[in-house]
Amino acid sequence: MLIVIIGSVLPQLAIAQQQITLKEALTFALQNNTKVRNAKLDIEGGRYKVQEVRAQALPQLTGNVGLTYNPIIGQLVANFGGQTQAIKLGQNWNSTAGVQLSQQLFNQQVFTGLQAAKSSEEYYNLTSQLTEEQIIELVANNYYQVLVNRQQLNVIDTNIKNVKIVEKIVGTQYKNGLARKIDVDRISVNLTNLNTQREQVINAITQLENQLKYSMGMPVATPISLPPTELTEVTTLPMFTDSIDLANRTEVKLLNNQDKLLSLQRKAYVAEYYPSLALTGNYTYSSQSDSFDFLKSNAAAIGYGASAIGLTLRVPIFNGFLTRSKIRQADVEIKKAQESRKETNNALNLAYENAKIQLRNNLNTIKAQRKNADLAQEIYSSTQNNYNNGLASLTDLLDTENALTSAQNSYTQALLNYKIAEIQLIKSNGNIKSLVQ
Repeated sequence: MLIVIIGSVLPQLAIAQQQITLKEALTFALQNNTKVRNAKLDIEGGRYKVQEVRAQALPQLTGNVGLTYNPIIGQLVANFGGQTQAIKLGQNWNSTAGVQLSQQLFNQQVFTGLQAAKSSEEYYNLTSQLTEEQIIELVANNYYQVLVNRQQLNVIDTNIKNVKIVEKIVGTQYKNGLARKIDVDRISVNLTNLNTQREQVINAITQLENQLKYSMGMPVATPISLPPTELTEVTTLPMFTDSIDLANRTEVKLLNNQDKLLSLQRKAYVAEYYPSLALTGNYTYSSQSDSFDFLKSNAAAIGYGASAIGLTLRVPIFNGFLTRSKIRQADVEIKKAQESRKETNNALNLAYENAKIQLRNNLNTIKAQRKNADLAQEIYSSTQNNYNNGLASLTDLLDTENALTSAQNSYTQALLNYKIAEIQLIKSNGNIKSLVQ
């Protein structure tokens, strides 16, 4: 069994081609697909976003240090006792150091932002879940397409084998004068066409396998093979329900989360009408000196401290109807979200109903094409036997061979269509991750 959980899988695959089941392919994709990994990084980034918003509600503390040199000191001219005197204001060197504290006591915008940040974290979780579901669907579809094309390759290989037998018979008949040169040429043309088709199918398989590996997040150069048993014969339909529980769909959960975010956005705009109250405090120590020496040993150095504590109340009065315009825009976005919800619900129900119809039709097609392929095989075997006994023409043999190929390819294509519709049904029920379990 291929172990996809550990990192040593890639060196092992590079050495020898190993079979990958659908479950292993899906598990590998959920761990290595770039979109899935980026979605998980978005979750981590969302947690930091919550911390960023929460920081606005925590105390804000800043420090500052300043140094100023005054080459020319300003003077104050005043009259003292009838005499006009000039007094210097300060000294040549000034230094300051202090801290400032600010704490929001009431700010509705900040509090609403905290709620929105938590909802954003939930949004990233849901987006990651939806991305995983989309990757599961993509990888499963690619997986079955590879299987169907490999089955078509087996059909062509069988037909080439049969035609080579006929070619040998016709060649012997031609040497014995019992067949015409045109018969030999027709067989040669038919065999060439089959070989050409085989090359085309092989190229298609290579491209589909590369697409599968790409969707899995696996290096394209890694050799893989798929067990043919994954494309099993279908005989019965799964259980259908009249309706589906949309609340279980990740798409609907995302819509619910988006509604919450839009509501909080509107609430944040309304909060701009609210007053805000903040506590402030600061302490500053200043020192002045006639030289770059602020120590107490310098007789000219003077130092003193100052502090203040206050409350700041901010009351919005008029901002030119800016806030009102924002609220009305938010109302429009909420209405658009409601319309999108109706469309999404309808689309999800449509996908479910279509999946049921396709499954019924494809099952009927599978049964019909299975019988048709069996019948075509019987006709071909009978015609080949008649041709060997001189009771059927080469044209009849080639026609039945083409009919057999068409019937077998139609059967495998019907299987693919059924599997894709089955994936859609599982997805519609919100159980797409059951493919990995």
